[in-house]
Amino acid sequence: MDFFKYIHAVGTGPKSNRDLSFDEAKDMMQQILDQSVPSEQIAAFLLGWRLKPETNEEFQGALSVCDLNSIQHPVPNSIELGYPFDGKAKNPYIFPLVAQELQKEKLNLVISGDLKQPAKDGITVKEIVTQTPLSDNIYYFEREEFFNKLHKLTDIRNRLGLRTAFNTIEKLPGIAQSDYAITGVFHKPYVKKYSEIFKKRYKRLALIQGNEGTPEIFSKGRLWIVEGDQISEYKIDPNNFDINYKKSWEKITLQESLQQLQEPSQEYKKLAKLNAAIYLFVTQKADSIEDAYAKL
Repeated sequence: MDFFKYIHAVGTGPKSNRDLSFDEAKDMMQQILDQSVPSEQIAAFLLGWRLKPETNEEFQGALSVCDLNSIQHPVPNSIELGYPFDGKAKNPYIFPLVAQELQKEKLNLVISGDLKQPAKDGITVKEIVTQTPLSDNIYYFEREEFFNKLHKLTDIRNRLGLRTAFNTIEKLPGIAQSDYAITGVFHKPYVKKYSEIFKKRYKRLALIQGNEGTPEIFSKGRLWIVEGDQISEYKIDPNNFDINYKKSWEKITLQESLQQLQEPSQEYKKLAKLNAAIYLFVTQKADSIEDAYAKL
């Protein structure tokens, strides 16, 4: 279909906008990934699509095309961690320490990364993994290698400078064919949306009020487990595990982030243990987070 028809569908205002069908969303996404239309049209569509806003059916159609254009790398006994590609700005990453906690449990962590995307000017996963020793149960995949077409849209996205549907779609690329996955959500209304978009990929999908939209919990929050059409909610409070880590409210540098990983405080180590316990619970290796924490 003529791509301009998709721009018209999302960019003519509330009275004339319409939702795309599943097949239209597939065609739209393939044209964007192929960059067979001008970059100005791609940027115009992405902006209008977000403002419309996107429907679950549109997300599902777009995601199905992403799968067709990606190279799969199966990793057994793994959980996929869905990190935002615009990074973390105010707090360090903790996944290298979490992975160390999980080595004896033989649970593999699957993480993907790329160049920084809009809109938060944070430190990316890519920056961390290239400067931090990683345990052998971390499987890191470069998007430039497994999904090059989306990687090549980085310049267009950065020139637009705003969040788009890609910020949601890209968090869980499903590269490792993991049975389990966890990603961060900011608010409860996103739980149902993320569930509808991603649940068919996984035996068990977890959504957590993670720090800065990541699958890492730093303070009190909630965890949702999605199994089929069933969603279960759990409350998590680090204070219940005698963890008194104080998260930052100020922007930190890459060096400061790396420093916390290289010389972690006792409270930070305990926080890593709690995150590891959550992953054990999500992957059904423990009956509860409390049991998993005691096991580690």
